[in-house]
Amino acid sequence: MRTRRLAAAASLAALAALTLASCTPGAAASETAAAIAPELGDDQRVEIVFESYNLSQAGAWTDTVQQLIAEFEAAHPNISVTGQAPQGTSAANSSYTSSVQTQLLAGDPPDVAQLTFDSLEFAATQLGAKPLSDIVSAEELEAAFGGEHPMHPNARVLADWDGKTIGMPYVFSTPVLFFNADALAAAGIEDPDFSTWDSVEAIAQQVTAATGKPSLDVNCVVTGGNWCMQGLFRSNGAQVLSDDRSTIEFGSEQAVDTVERFARMTEDGVLRNVDAAAQMEGLAKGDVAMVLTTSAVQGMLLQGAEAGGWTLDAAAMPGFGDAEAVPTNSGSALFVLSEDPAEQRASWEFIEFMTSDRAYELITSQIGYLPLRPSLTEEGGALADWLAANPLAQPNLDQLDRLEPWVSYPGNSYAQVDELLAEAIENVVFYGEPAEETMRDAAERAQALIE
Repeated sequence: MRTRRLAAAASLAALAALTLASCTPGAAASETAAAIAPELGDDQRVEIVFESYNLSQAGAWTDTVQQLIAEFEAAHPNISVTGQAPQGTSAANSSYTSSVQTQLLAGDPPDVAQLTFDSLEFAATQLGAKPLSDIVSAEELEAAFGGEHPMHPNARVLADWDGKTIGMPYVFSTPVLFFNADALAAAGIEDPDFSTWDSVEAIAQQVTAATGKPSLDVNCVVTGGNWCMQGLFRSNGAQVLSDDRSTIEFGSEQAVDTVERFARMTEDGVLRNVDAAAQMEGLAKGDVAMVLTTSAVQGMLLQGAEAGGWTLDAAAMPGFGDAEAVPTNSGSALFVLSEDPAEQRASWEFIEFMTSDRAYELITSQIGYLPLRPSLTEEGGALADWLAANPLAQPNLDQLDRLEPWVSYPGNSYAQVDELLAEAIENVVFYGEPAEETMRDAAERAQALIE
């Protein structure tokens, strides 16, 4: 058996999640609609805890969240917010839910939790996330989504579950192909066409011929890129889960064909075999000339380009043949976990602020996440000048109109399903294992986990 890059911490966190699932005290809470949380009195003081994985990320992520908390508290002097990073050391998505579960078992969960979309069903059915459409009125919920700069319709439904708004979509991005325009020009490519994977590979081959090394990274095909890989599957006519959520489908003919496409790039010497951490630095360090990755790293890449004296450019996610690419989203939503009506109301007011025009002004300009209220970038909007100064964000904005959601797997073993898929993809793409056999075996094993 080949050595895998699957993170041990992720496996341990997922195992902890599975162990805790059957005895999570908050699990039954989501099954019963709560009463509308009453407005807070003028002299009613409430303290809430906000658990955010952005607070475990140094620099702009933590600074921006802390700034938003401070601004919220200044505008709501009766509500005190304590921000905390997820408990434990793992950076894997499954650690976010296991962190919440551990605190639930101790009887002291955070009031608001930032959880990734792959855990949506788990949050709704096991963590006891309170439907926002139960704890505030329909008018309040609609007003929060609307306003002068409404949330994009493709974004606002991403945390809906079983006909209810379980969470509020918060921060995410789409896959963007960033490239070193100077490196391409040095290889004789002045006006690159990144519309299809065939054209991307032709460009990569030309750059590789000039540099003598692989020229492309694709975050989707390594562990941690599951959100992005779903978009590649969808773009090639495949999907990971049936529409009725009963059948794993990443063993289909179209899924096998998708994975084989990137295996050929490895065989041709243009796709680099490194993990997600190395990919984060590859373009900035000059190790590659192109990378398909989350748009949230745009700020970091711009800094690398400035320091290295090269020109960063960006294009939308490539498609397969004549079919238009179907981007999927990364990122997270905000969920209310508190049982106390006053804390639920305070949590709602905090969530409302954290997804407001002001919040996205800072989240977008200081971190690089998509503004889920895209008209902020139009003339007169708070981000109009920012977009004019950062035209590389336009492909990311354009992809909102074609966005399809990051699918969460059913059951308590959703993280293990993703591990099986990631392992299978890496083994085919980088280690030469047969695509059809490997993908179908992974699908069969995943099917057993969700049944």
